[in-house]
Amino acid sequence: MNLIMLMLLITTSLSTLLITVGFWLPLNNPDTEKLSPYECGFDPLGSARLPFSIRFFLIAILFLLFDLEIALLLPTPWASQMLPTNTLLWSTIILLLLTVGLVYEWTQGGLEWAE
Repeated sequence: MNLIMLMLLITTSLSTLLITVGFWLPLNNPDTEKLSPYECGFDPLGSARLPFSIRFFLIAILFLLFDLEIALLLPTPWASQMLPTNTLLWSTIILLLLTVGLVYEWTQGGLEWAE
């Protein structure tokens, strides 16, 4: 019990020390460029609410979709060696659905970046 209390005391004091040092140590010298909405140095000429291309969202959604596919299919080799289940059948169905969707998107021109 004493060891747990000692560890709790050490971690609490170390965390408090690091938070305090992190708060007081950095130098805060704001200038006009740091206070501007764009730190890169260019002057904003128009509205910040410019129309955004939907193709960026399409690429991001496709990336997430295939990233999730990998996460779903990663345990397939281990699952196929366990009990006799339909793991390979379900994996094949998932792969076929995603492949058909990708081919459809490709044939419709959704992956073409240039107009």
